[in-house]
Amino acid sequence: MSRLKQLEARRRVLLGRCDEQREELADRLGQLSPAAMLQGAGVTRLGHPLAWAAAIAAMLFFGRTRKVLTAVLWMRSVLVFARRAAQLVRLLAPPRTARTARSAHEGD
Repeated sequence: MSRLKQLEARRRVLLGRCDEQREELADRLGQLSPAAMLQGAGVTRLGHPLAWAAAIAAMLFFGRTRKVLTAVLWMRSVLVFARRAAQLVRLLAPPRTARTARSAHEGD
């Protein structure tokens, strides 16, 4: 009977250690998220090009290749669309001449 109690006590100790290690591992994995890595590197704005490069590299490293490629192609198409829309606006907007600029200042 004493042996059974020793084994049960040992089992409880090992299960407690497993729980501690599981919590520690969850904390460490939380620190490995792209946002946490960027924040730890001192990059707090996601508008920074290095932040985007680091986030994309991290996603590729963690096996999200298809999602990364989809996002990159989607962003590329949005940028192409925005560039063409800006060209169209410049083309259709009436050219500003010295006379229209002067009349705009007189109205102030």
